[in-house]
Amino acid sequence: MVRSLTFLNVTKYNRGKSHSPSSCNLCREFTGMSHKWLLILLFPLAVLSQEGLIYRHSSNGQIINHDSYAISYSEDHEQAEWVSYSLNGKMLTGSAKRINDFRQDKQVVTGSSVPNDYTFSGFDRGHLAPAGDMGRSVTAMSESFLMSNISPQRPSFNRGGWKKLEGLVRTWAMRNEIQVVTAGILNDSTLLKIGANRVTVPKYFYKIIYDPNEMEMICFLMPNKKITQNLESYVTSVDQIEQITGIDFFYNLPDELENHMESSVNIRKWSFRNAIDDPNGTNLVSSSRCKGVSKSTGRSCAKNTKNKNQLCYAHQNQALIAN
Repeated sequence: MVRSLTFLNVTKYNRGKSHSPSSCNLCREFTGMSHKWLLILLFPLAVLSQEGLIYRHSSNGQIINHDSYAISYSEDHEQAEWVSYSLNGKMLTGSAKRINDFRQDKQVVTGSSVPNDYTFSGFDRGHLAPAGDMGRSVTAMSESFLMSNISPQRPSFNRGGWKKLEGLVRTWAMRNEIQVVTAGILNDSTLLKIGANRVTVPKYFYKIIYDPNEMEMICFLMPNKKITQNLESYVTSVDQIEQITGIDFFYNLPDELENHMESSVNIRKWSFRNAIDDPNGTNLVSSSRCKGVSKSTGRSCAKNTKNKNQLCYAHQNQALIAN
């Protein structure tokens, strides 16, 4: 938890026996940056437009409340420094379909980025609040395509590890209602810019998940590139993200509770199995490894399937043989 103007060097945290920061590759990279100091200017925030939010986070930009999520928009980077929303099982069973209606956010007083900023850039228009979490209503789905909710992501990251993490978060939301806060790491003057509006390309993205029922938090810090390790490798503490970003997350929680949850992670409290794919408001069937065997090689099939018999389309004939 950060409260005042101070210079902070990013240092290692003792996060308990359940998970060590030394096992998070990105934490090692950030903690090794002893020559780079972060100027953190924060103050308790009281913004009328944020009164409807149960959980609050400090902001260096414009706070906007959309139908199903809130953002703090950074004009310097033409994207959100955080996007915050609630998610539960009922919200994931909505019927709203994906529409790909990328467009400028008219509520950003300085003007948000536009879809053409990403054209021919080599980067995806990556969602912060995923469309797959917004099937609860047509409005929520549509607003998830506002450019204020978008950040440049490498295709291998957006369609790979980031998508996998989004699916994992959905499985946790099916158990209990959770709070999600996510965005790119923006406070680096060397970051690439794209488009006429000079949209910042983050090198790293974070995602914080808070389960109020279990009073547990977990946080991920991932590089904007192809993810080659399991998701557990990218777990870190919220305190670590607060020091890197200069943002005070969940600052209106009781201090003792906030300090405890943000400084430690009990990874055993979180299941990393059966991630739910982007439902697009249609279904919530989790995928599993196909049990089929290739006739030519004799090896197990590498495809995933949602079929109840756990055989992909190419091996349905093996179900007939088994029966």
